[in-house]
Amino acid sequence: MAAVVPDDVPGTRRVVLFGPPGIGKTTTAGVLARRPGLPVLRLAPGPQDARISWTGLLELALALQPLPAAGELAAALDAAGQPGSPDGSGPALRLRRLTTALLREAPPLTLVVDNAQWLDAASAAVLRWALRLAPDLPVIVAERTWRPGAEGHWSGEDAHVVRVPSLVHHQIAALLALYRPTAREVTRIHARSGGNPALALALALALADDRGRTADVPTAQGPEDDPVLPPAARRLVGEWLSTVSGEVQELLTFAALDDRPDRKLLGHLAGPAAEHLLTEAEAAGLIDMDQPDGTVRFTASAIGAELTARLPDTARRLLHARLAEASHDSLRRDRHNALASDADDPCIAQHAARAAVSARRRGEHALAAELSLFAAQRTPPQDTALLTERALTAARDAAHYGDLARGRTAARLVLQHDSSPARRVDTLIALIDASGQHLDNADHLFADALHTAAGHPDLTAQILIRRSLWANVNEGDPHRACDLAEQAATLSETAGDTATTAMALTLQARFQRILGHPGTGATLARALFLPRNPHTPVNGTPQHLAARHTLFDDRPDQARALLLPLLVEAERTADAEATVDILRSLAEAELRAGRCTRALDHAHRAQILTDRTSLSPAPACYTSALIEGAARNTDTALAHARRGIDTARHEDNKVFLSRNLFALGHLLMATGHPKEALDALEEVRALEERQQVRDPSLLRWHPELAETLTAHGRLDEAQDLLDDTRRTATGLGRTSVLPGLDRAQALLEAARGDYDTAAHRLGEAADHLHHLPLDRGRTLLALSHTERRARRRASARTAAQSAADLFTTHQAHPWAEAAARTLRRLDTLPSDNSTRPHLTGAEQRCAELAAGGASNRDIAAALTVSVKTVEATLTRVYRKLGLHSRVQLPHTVTPARE
Repeated sequence: MAAVVPDDVPGTRRVVLFGPPGIGKTTTAGVLARRPGLPVLRLAPGPQDARISWTGLLELALALQPLPAAGELAAALDAAGQPGSPDGSGPALRLRRLTTALLREAPPLTLVVDNAQWLDAASAAVLRWALRLAPDLPVIVAERTWRPGAEGHWSGEDAHVVRVPSLVHHQIAALLALYRPTAREVTRIHARSGGNPALALALALALADDRGRTADVPTAQGPEDDPVLPPAARRLVGEWLSTVSGEVQELLTFAALDDRPDRKLLGHLAGPAAEHLLTEAEAAGLIDMDQPDGTVRFTASAIGAELTARLPDTARRLLHARLAEASHDSLRRDRHNALASDADDPCIAQHAARAAVSARRRGEHALAAELSLFAAQRTPPQDTALLTERALTAARDAAHYGDLARGRTAARLVLQHDSSPARRVDTLIALIDASGQHLDNADHLFADALHTAAGHPDLTAQILIRRSLWANVNEGDPHRACDLAEQAATLSETAGDTATTAMALTLQARFQRILGHPGTGATLARALFLPRNPHTPVNGTPQHLAARHTLFDDRPDQARALLLPLLVEAERTADAEATVDILRSLAEAELRAGRCTRALDHAHRAQILTDRTSLSPAPACYTSALIEGAARNTDTALAHARRGIDTARHEDNKVFLSRNLFALGHLLMATGHPKEALDALEEVRALEERQQVRDPSLLRWHPELAETLTAHGRLDEAQDLLDDTRRTATGLGRTSVLPGLDRAQALLEAARGDYDTAAHRLGEAADHLHHLPLDRGRTLLALSHTERRARRRASARTAAQSAADLFTTHQAHPWAEAAARTLRRLDTLPSDNSTRPHLTGAEQRCAELAAGGASNRDIAAALTVSVKTVEATLTRVYRKLGLHSRVQLPHTVTPARE
């Protein structure tokens, strides 16, 4: 098991590690103990030792035999019998003296006290005194909880206290590699374990054992459907819960039974003691109270599962009844009343179904999925039509929220009572939709659905539409996706199903645009001509795709006009995914138009709605990264991009992996990290090529990568990329791409020393960007840099001031700061070359070679020095000349031509 060694542990001799059972304290302590390179003496008291005085000191004496002081200490412990008084008089005073002598007499070592929560109090008191007199002895303590006292920790008043962190997603993936889990299984285990390594391993082992039992998806129960933990996981969670009082466990049980527990609710249940009990639970690592919406969240969902699994049915219903009385939310009150009811009460099904409708209208799709399934399960079996209708509604609710477990349960319920082709296909489609991008046995499920739909072209078309989406997002094959969408359009048109035809044509137009197909506009026009199906999600309509295409063509105001009515519709239908998609599109449109405040608002709303539901964070993170990076804070933007990348990798979502990598590369380049930017953008190029994306207007990574290649001196490669992209864009009529390509081309020309051509090109590009103020500002900023390199400081200042005015007017704060820095540099530049800082001969020669395009290795070979010497010399050159990257050297130093 990989250990988590905290990076913030300084070179201190006393470290206290704390955290819940299974978090990795013992392993971490072992890793830290090996750092000084000394022998390790390990004490490990057990639960049976906590109530017996002097057991800790006795273990220490026995471990250090045959040192003379060890024997004396052991003899004194035998004579002591019971501990002396707390002030250290009597036998305790002698024990302090002997323990101090033993620690001083011992050879150099590191003392590790594991499971220190079971160290007896008498031994801890003596060790506190003795360790104070042995300040050079390294001590590492591992215990479950730590509460600071007036005198600090017994291992030392200045001990460095560290909570051992939970493993993050990619660390859990590495830990479980032996079990070969799928990406979805890793995500699920990470959520259930909360990053606790021992708990994750217990869950993974059970999953591996159960994997063979997972059969046909619609009819068999997968291991994820079972809320009960495997025995090993139950034991570990039980041990974790035992670290808090019974009162805390009782309050946490209430929290586990509520779907959105908050402090107000728990305060009604526990009274004034609630805050103290919650603090105890948080100190034990069981809950996280630092939630923006005020809710209390279990750090590992397995904790809540174990608390509810312990309850008998009668006790669970009684607790739900108490929660219904205490709830301050009408929907939660309905939920608890339903769950508190007798299983034989048929009226409760109707109440649950009505509550599910209310939850759906309010956008609480997780609650709607739970209530609609509850309503179906409580419907009398003899009322077959109503039961299957409610079960199918439950399956669709689960699909809306991406709740595969409830989707499977609802699907089985439908198929038990109605096996007609139409019902079976509807159920399979709902199950496919619930699976999102984590569908197991996809080929088998699609084959089953197509076999069932044989002879029904309208049903077959609906399945082909889902298969088309799967081919694009998960298989990265837009050609196949386009063919499947075309087949679906033909079949639905033959069947007279105009709603399905419109959906299929919309998808076909979407994939045609990706592939650079000339018929994109005609296909979309056909879809727009057909009547709207009110049941089609707003983000799947041709109207939304038309708005997206308008945005790709750099017509943000027109895109905004098309998107606003769609947002109203999405919010009215409480479709969370559609609302997020429309908000994201609006944010991009407002940013392109220079309305940064509005863009931030839309992006923020999309992020909040995403985080409040089970939607994938990758799309919202991409938009947040773009908007934050341009309008507010690049650090926050970088965090969004990295989170989006991690999520997309785990979900195998190739589309939004490209987009978040693009955002990361753009931000890294803008913040002066060209090497890291190049890594990200080159991965974008590889992904886009594998996905066969031909249209350069969809994701504009081409000019960003060309600028980054130029910054690295790879000028020919940058030129080839720009030439290829320009030919493609011109051939497809994507003129919106050309100004960005012109900016990158100008920077490349400036890197070659052709400042006049570069400046002229940038001026023309800026003239074409009046409707896109931020792009115009970026181009003017590039013009300023070019003019400065050409020693035309007045022109450089004019361009930089224009850029600064644009960015300030449109509240693009990071770009405004960049323009202000440029202006400050221009104000402090020397007026002529005579005052340029002096370079030594070695620095001058090194700079000339670098300006000529030579790599550090080439320079080292030419000057017969090491690569490190070249790097250090160039760093001094940059500092003296006020430069920030290698790309600026040719404009300041005459390149060496060899």
